[in-house]
Amino acid sequence: MLSKNNLTKILFLDIETVPEEENFDQLSPYKKELWAQKSAYQRKEDESPEEFYERAGIWAEFGKIACISVGYFVIQNSERNFRIKTFFGDEKQLLTEFKELPDNHFNLKTHLLCAHNGKEFDFPYITRRMIINNISLPKSLNLFGKKPWEIPHLDTMHLCSYAI
Repeated sequence: MLSKNNLTKILFLDIETVPEEENFDQLSPYKKELWAQKSAYQRKEDESPEEFYERAGIWAEFGKIACISVGYFVIQNSERNFRIKTFFGDEKQLLTEFKELPDNHFNLKTHLLCAHNGKEFDFPYITRRMIINNISLPKSLNLFGKKPWEIPHLDTMHLCSYAI
């Protein structure tokens, strides 16, 4: 699959997520109730919502993105070089800064986003956090109405599972 793609057309990325608040006690009573309902199906019978809160970073509604690291190939002087950048700090600011990269440099039909388990985690998580933060989606993450073959994403987890 990768041999058919020009590597300079791929934006590789990974996100790191954490719970929205450091401690369960910092949540509003409303958010505490929502968390209790959302996590009920995964918690053990004797486990409280507060005890389970350390896993809140997995759900975009109760977590936030701590950083997005990206890598991409560039051609300089007939050599292919790999560039790496990490967006970090305030979530709204890091999402806004990240958005500029796909909007301005990876915005053609030939460009792809690539992540490990990106289709199930990274891409939907980034999309949800952008919506929550009232940030318009870059074209590569705005998938409304698209057919599966029109989605410009590569997932290395899927690539590895088919290689066996």
